[in-house]
Amino acid sequence: MLLMMIMTAMIWNMAKAEEHFVGGGRQGWNPSNNLTKWSLNEHFHVNDWLFFGYDKLYFNVLEVNKTSYENCIDTGFIKNITRGGGRDVFLLTEAKTYYFISGGGFCQRGVKVAIDVNEHVAPAPQPTPHKGSNASNI
Repeated sequence: MLLMMIMTAMIWNMAKAEEHFVGGGRQGWNPSNNLTKWSLNEHFHVNDWLFFGYDKLYFNVLEVNKTSYENCIDTGFIKNITRGGGRDVFLLTEAKTYYFISGGGFCQRGVKVAIDVNEHVAPAPQPTPHKGSNASNI
């Protein structure tokens, strides 16, 4: 029974994964968008995907730590998400805050975002009535 509940929760989590277009559109990774405001209006969960769309001639996507995010440091990054086409995806694999910036001075112009990721919470199982129970006996 416990194994079945765990498997149901896992399947439910995978089925609920969403893709988030960073900045709200296919070319949202740019200084004309308020990425902080955008991220505060989204709900991110483990196994969701981020889609970064941008002009590949100007921008890139770097996963960084909090200090690098706050100070727009584009060296010593955790991971370079950029694949060269201006359309990159990133899987949110754990519940934590992820930090992303664009290098080349664009971080200072606002091309950065913090993503707070939460675990999916499986819906509580519905209580099942017990045979022979009668509400009038309570």
